[in-house]
Amino acid sequence: MKAQEYTEITIVGTDDTGLIANITNLLFERGINIENLDQAVQDGLFRMTMHVDTTGMVCRPETLREDLHELGDDLGVSVQIRFPTESTAKRLGILVTKESHCLEAILEAKRDGELDAEIGVVIGNHSDLEHIATAYDVPFYDIGDESGTPDEERLLTLLSEYDVDLVVLARYMRILGPEVVFRYERQIINIHPSLLPAFPGAEPYRQAIDAGVRIAGVTAHYATTDLDQGPIITQRVFDVPDGATETDLQRRGQPLEADALLEAIKLHLSDSIYVHRGTTHLRNGVDNESVQLGTPEELHNVNPSGPIDDPDDRMEQNVEAEMG
Repeated sequence: MKAQEYTEITIVGTDDTGLIANITNLLFERGINIENLDQAVQDGLFRMTMHVDTTGMVCRPETLREDLHELGDDLGVSVQIRFPTESTAKRLGILVTKESHCLEAILEAKRDGELDAEIGVVIGNHSDLEHIATAYDVPFYDIGDESGTPDEERLLTLLSEYDVDLVVLARYMRILGPEVVFRYERQIINIHPSLLPAFPGAEPYRQAIDAGVRIAGVTAHYATTDLDQGPIITQRVFDVPDGATETDLQRRGQPLEADALLEAIKLHLSDSIYVHRGTTHLRNGVDNESVQLGTPEELHNVNPSGPIDDPDDRMEQNVEAEMG
């Protein structure tokens, strides 16, 4: 069976003895075979994701859902289950602050049929972009206080209520708390306006100017608890003219921020990438020419192709020198 033909069960809650045993026993008693199980604990928070084969189970899907939710309540954990017969379209939750360019690019891509996903909800720590979400008939929630500090309990509740599969940080100018990142590990994509790992943190365009770089860029990456250090997915670059200001870099970079973020979202949704030992790779069979991870082919073609060191020539020269 393919991965998308399995039922996915996700359990999140406070770590306690016997959690895995209780869940797996319930599944065994109902004739359900576990095909894949991934679990982790961080700061007392437990997370487990299972892919199970329910084709031979001895109960109805709605009964299994009810039983899992009842067991989850008894154990003090939240349980989400998605059957392969249910909607296969992934659902996005987009987090924003005040910059609109990435949000608009995502909404337009969905409107134009370029994005194979549902946009479930837009969540901001300010209300500035509510009118944009409303124009595209997407629910909007402001979870920030007067200073923009977000209510992350409310955030987690909304992400759960809207059954979000992928969290997109579309210039969300707040650092996500570790509990949010842990719950959605490898399911949060951020766009950062620098060529990471250079210039992480605040004001990266200002950092680039202060460093005197001639080329700057943007990076879409998976978010981790280490700020701006998650696995890189896509990057874009642009020239920095002499005397450029921070505003100049923003004008050059913002369209590329939206472009890199959209490409990263599409790669994730199509399951074209995976993370191994902290770096992102294309899966076997994905046409490298059909995606843009970095610079476009036109730029590669105008770069000089030589000279380069030739190991064979160097070896021959060494041999001649020794014989001479």
